[in-house]
Amino acid sequence: MQKIVPFLWFDDQAEQAVKFYTSIFENSKAGRIAHYSGAGTGPKGKVMTVSFQLEGLEFTALNGGPEFPFTEAISFVVNCETQAEVDYFWEKLSEEGEKGQCGWLKDKFGVSWQIVPTILLKMLDDPDAEKASRVAKTMLQMTHLDIQKLKQAYEQG
Repeated sequence: MQKIVPFLWFDDQAEQAVKFYTSIFENSKAGRIAHYSGAGTGPKGKVMTVSFQLEGLEFTALNGGPEFPFTEAISFVVNCETQAEVDYFWEKLSEEGEKGQCGWLKDKFGVSWQIVPTILLKMLDDPDAEKASRVAKTMLQMTHLDIQKLKQAYEQG
């Protein structure tokens, strides 16, 4: 059993969110569904929680009501090895959502994601401050991250 499990509070779309996420991530699956008992916590029989896995990481989705909407204060980073992966996750997760700056997006449920090529972190961590700065400036001008443009900025000079 995973020691720490991210718990996502939805208004009443837990099942839909789990179906959406598990349709996007290859190594994923839906798990146990628990229902409200009607003992003061929610309407009897309504889905309360859905457990699921994405890329081997366990999550729980809760239908808890509208009191606590998602914010960018919490986001999930999807590390991508190729531009095809970046493109795939960017398009799939932003469908009916909001595309933001620097690889950030909000999906249709309001959950924030960062779609990041793994090479970006290596370039930003380069001991050559000029290279890292060029990459950072280029990234800040992007929404959907483009590995080729990031590499060009890195190799300039």
